[in-house]
Amino acid sequence: MNRIREVREAAGVTQSALYRKLGWKQPRLANYEAGIRTPSLGDARAIVAALNALGVAGDLVDVFPPETDQQPAAMAS
Repeated sequence: MNRIREVREAAGVTQSALYRKLGWKQPRLANYEAGIRTPSLGDARAIVAALNALGVAGDLVDVFPPETDQQPAAMAS
């Protein structure tokens, strides 16, 4: 799960501005935002750096929060 779209929209940054800043084509960013594809760590860092360059204050954890670990019921006790 990622929050690319949520963070981008909250800051008033268009998808067009972000993919141009990254030097990517629109479908690549759209696929990441929709969760169709998962960005590599390098791409995730590039996304955060581009958002920061566009005035969005945040870091990797803000845009790509860690997955919550779900323990099986038998192990939870």
